[in-house]
Amino acid sequence: MLSGDMITILGAGIGGLAASIALAQRGAQVRVIEQAAEIAEVGAGIQVSPNGFVVLKALGLGDAVVQAATRGRAVRLRDFRKGAEVFHLPLTRADRPYYFIHRADLITLLLNAAKAAGVTFELGRAVTSVETGQGGTTLGFADGTTETIGLLVGADGLHSKTRAALAPKSRPFFTGQVAWRATVPAKSELAPEAHVFMGPGRHLVRYPIKDGSLVNIVAVEERDNWASEGWNHRDDPAHLRRAFTDFCPEIRSLLDQVEETYLWGLHRHPLAKTWADGHAVLLGDAAHPTLPFLAQGANMALEDAWVLAQCLDQADDQPAALTQFEQTRRPRCARIVEAASRNAENYHLRPGPYRLAAHSALRLSARFAPHIASNRFEWLYGHDVTHC
Repeated sequence: MLSGDMITILGAGIGGLAASIALAQRGAQVRVIEQAAEIAEVGAGIQVSPNGFVVLKALGLGDAVVQAATRGRAVRLRDFRKGAEVFHLPLTRADRPYYFIHRADLITLLLNAAKAAGVTFELGRAVTSVETGQGGTTLGFADGTTETIGLLVGADGLHSKTRAALAPKSRPFFTGQVAWRATVPAKSELAPEAHVFMGPGRHLVRYPIKDGSLVNIVAVEERDNWASEGWNHRDDPAHLRRAFTDFCPEIRSLLDQVEETYLWGLHRHPLAKTWADGHAVLLGDAAHPTLPFLAQGANMALEDAWVLAQCLDQADDQPAALTQFEQTRRPRCARIVEAASRNAENYHLRPGPYRLAAHSALRLSARFAPHIASNRFEWLYGHDVTHC
């Protein structure tokens, strides 16, 4: 049981905040340490798929998410040059709600819920080292101080200090792909759908957020030049427009509106070999970073948060609970990460017989057997960690 247990979470992103709520609601005394001076998010949208939404609903945030988000109706794959539809995946099942939401809005909802649950926050505290041992986990701070705690949840992202302590030999590699993100005002009313424009070595995703007033854009290009990770590297919008100059007029017109964009390199990180010891555990991107081609990064973190809190609440032995968490989550997260990596290949097919055959097969399946496409994603969207 968690009643009165002291738990420290490193990182105030979606996974860290969700974990803080789930743990505090079960009686733990939760503290979140965040290196930023304030908890805020940059302007970008995310997709909350049904498997992520069930967690938000179980945390008591279902109605708030519905109010803040746009209910998705479909995902459409389209040809880059003509804009013709290649494939249509409906998202209309009443028991499988799918949402598009501004990341900052979701962070705000989670932050307010965490505070209401009694979670405390220490902002502007940069952790420079994490060391685990039999007596606990020791944090080293940028100001030279140290602190030893009983349980650390490392929700500290791609460059996790906690992961460096638990799985120090992990090495990411550049995939040869970069991504831009941007938002622009919607000039006309868009259907509540995600559209994926697929081209040779490139694709672009757009969908509405903020009650349809903004269009979220994520564009990916294969290239030889290395680029660093991180969402906060500004880039010239002209570079984005140049990369997609041969896309259909609908996309060129959309990109003409971009005034600010950010570029980051897509790096493939293996799953951490060790997710936990007796006094520390990894969560979200720290444990299983994924490429953005299945829109599951935030959703996996939400699932992690619920399962971790459940394991700790149901076990009397902390090390056993952390081991159970890893054993429960590793197979599913590995499958999602692999599926996301394969999607990049499917989106970026070069002109030729294989691309023609693949797109023809997608068109036929969407027209004559749409249930097959929906069933294909049942393992992903139909998974409900709150009822497992």
